[in-house]
Amino acid sequence: MNDSSLWTDAGRLRVNARLSIPADELEVRATRAGGPGGQHVNTSSTRIEVVWNPMTSSALDEPTRERLRERLATRLDSRGALRMVAADTRSQARNRELAFERLAALLRQALVIPKVRRATKPTRASKQARLDTKKRRSQQKRDRRSFGDD
Repeated sequence: MNDSSLWTDAGRLRVNARLSIPADELEVRATRAGGPGGQHVNTSSTRIEVVWNPMTSSALDEPTRERLRERLATRLDSRGALRMVAADTRSQARNRELAFERLAALLRQALVIPKVRRATKPTRASKQARLDTKKRRSQQKRDRRSFGDD
């Protein structure tokens, strides 16, 4: 998802067609990234953290909030906040885009309602085909056996 389609005209983070998060609910922090990078990494705050609390968000209705609570339980902190971090590039702006993209992608994935699987029975023809295949295979193996007559 490119950055232009990530934000609505009203300044909301677009997750999907039904959900967009107001920008004022997103807490963005820039910190110094760890790891290699020499002097640049020691002086530039390029690591971006985006924190959003779905438990207090005005963008969610109660069923959606509950679905997120269940599906993202391992990702939520004690306050119920979700934290997304990006420190992939040397650019703070690009890391900011990546963090927002990752947050939107995670929420899209968590909001998918899985299809209900309905149990079905195999058809009579498929049962018969399976048995016929087993019989052919069994006969093939039987024909390969040597019976000590040789």
